[in-house]
Amino acid sequence: MISNLSPSAERFMLDVERVQAATAKASQQITSGLKVATPSDAPDQISEILQISAGLDRSTQIRANLTRVQAETSTASETLDSASKIVDRVRVLASQAAGTSVTAETRSTLGIEVQSLLEQLVSASGTLVEGRYIFSGDQDQAPAYSLNLANPNGVDRLLNATATRQIQHPSGTTFTAAKTAQEIFDNRNPDDTLAPDNVFAAVNGLRAALAANDQAGIDSALTSLRLASDHVNADLSFYGTVQQKTDSAVDVANSNEVQLKTQLSNLRDADLVEATMQMEDGKIHEQAAFSSRAMLPKTSLFDYLG
Repeated sequence: MISNLSPSAERFMLDVERVQAATAKASQQITSGLKVATPSDAPDQISEILQISAGLDRSTQIRANLTRVQAETSTASETLDSASKIVDRVRVLASQAAGTSVTAETRSTLGIEVQSLLEQLVSASGTLVEGRYIFSGDQDQAPAYSLNLANPNGVDRLLNATATRQIQHPSGTTFTAAKTAQEIFDNRNPDDTLAPDNVFAAVNGLRAALAANDQAGIDSALTSLRLASDHVNADLSFYGTVQQKTDSAVDVANSNEVQLKTQLSNLRDADLVEATMQMEDGKIHEQAAFSSRAMLPKTSLFDYLG
């Protein structure tokens, strides 16, 4: 195709197109805030940008998961702290009832309070956080226990779930963040019989002994309650350790996100001040070019022949 433009006109049009393209690019950067909006903007940097973006998305999701775990472990710690105090109160009541001079009526009255405390422990085993029963392990949509004083441990086991969920640390490692109600309140032997430190059984054993005015049963309950108290406090210590791990992991995730956002910004985000200056310069150059072009003499061969 033969152009009907003179060489100088072609150069003029190419220069104008180049200025307009630069102005349009600067305008797009100002509008989007990005200097790399499509792969063609920086082909050599796209791979690194995508890698950093993926890392940022991963870190953000891990931090969100950790934040939920923080809420659960905080509530679990508070619940077990209360449970520990309940067991301590039951031990006090057992000591008060242990004397041979204590009447059956007094023991019956103490037994009523012990039953109320057992009910509080059962309620604690069904603690909810954001719609999840945090002591129900992998079956967290239902409580694990309900009260049934006819059973030796004073409860019905509604489910027998394990807690297999692993929490991911930003470093890539994982850790366990929860225990089940059975592990905490209803500890069992390998053959599924009640363990000596079974919290429910210890409290219910005292309740039954008080109701029956059974001195030997009260003495036995005192031993069981001591073991139960040690067991609850060990689980409370477990959740304290989980809280520390989770808080530390959240700090690492936050630090990672700041670093990744900075790297991504350096590669992808536009310098709005520079882009604004480029756009204004482009407009000035374009106007100047058209003004200069308008001032050129418009002559032809006929002008010289006339």
